[in-house]
Amino acid sequence: MHIDIDHDLCVGAGQCALAAPSVFTQDDDGFSALLPGREDGGGDPMVREAARACPVSAITVSETGS
Repeated sequence: MHIDIDHDLCVGAGQCALAAPSVFTQDDDGFSALLPGREDGGGDPMVREAARACPVSAITVSETGS
């Protein structure tokens, strides 16, 4: 799985960190970031829900190699 965060779109709503706290966090400025070592989602089934929860669609999730 590949997770991409468009930092130009992110508004720091934090919905991703609420939906999948084992994968997403917020950086020092309050914007979405991936936790170190979780760049591939770590098998967390909530990653796709976190992407759907983003109010500005800043997160995209794709299968590796797609």
